[in-house]
Amino acid sequence: MNRRYRKTIIAGNWKMNKTASETKVFLDELKGHVGRVKWCEVVVCVPYVDIPMALRALKDCRISVGAQNLHHEERGAYTGEVSAEMLKDLGVKYVIIGHSERRQYFGETDSLVNKKVHAALDAGLRPIVCVGESLEQRQAGITEELIVLQVKAALAGVPVEKMRQIVFAYEPIWAIGTGQTATSEQANEVCNLIRATIRKMHGARIARAITIQYGGSMNAGNAYELLAQPDVDGGLIGGASLKVPDFTAIVNAANQEQ
Repeated sequence: MNRRYRKTIIAGNWKMNKTASETKVFLDELKGHVGRVKWCEVVVCVPYVDIPMALRALKDCRISVGAQNLHHEERGAYTGEVSAEMLKDLGVKYVIIGHSERRQYFGETDSLVNKKVHAALDAGLRPIVCVGESLEQRQAGITEELIVLQVKAALAGVPVEKMRQIVFAYEPIWAIGTGQTATSEQANEVCNLIRATIRKMHGARIARAITIQYGGSMNAGNAYELLAQPDVDGGLIGGASLKVPDFTAIVNAANQEQ
């Protein structure tokens, strides 16, 4: 973490978990533990149907609400989809874009991710843009090439004045939900690569201001070590974000005065 230049953000990705009633119970407990943190921002990215309940539950504390996806068009005949303006109107602040599960199960391409980034920025949302490699790609030695391509594709056409609104999350696909975790050195190496790619595109001042999270099985046991790395500015937390004690421990690891 380096708070001199950028914000530390811990974001929970609930995926397809928790009903609205379960959301209220969970967040009522969570905000008692992390609702007044000072040194990092806390976000919960909940299913669409839980967003109104989450916003009500968190209206008097600093925890922000995010969505897990959006459609790239403003409106239209897209049954079952949700637009950026719909999310913004509700009061959502963040939205996850390009998560590996969206890429794998729903065929999202780099081009579509870019369209969604533009839709989010145009609506005033902060996109959390996910990039990462599979185990096969890492073993083939193409991690660097792939990450650079994903970053450049996601940022295509994004004006420099909107760059500071973007958050990146490095999520090695081989470490999501598997219990495996990249070493702190591996995580920092790729986060540094993301920053270096942004530096080449937009200069050092923009690059050092961008929050880059790690998103591969960060948990209560490894959060301190991962967050101690200079280019790891937070976490995109999956399974551990569904348990108040675990998520609290990760937030506490990030909520340290430097």
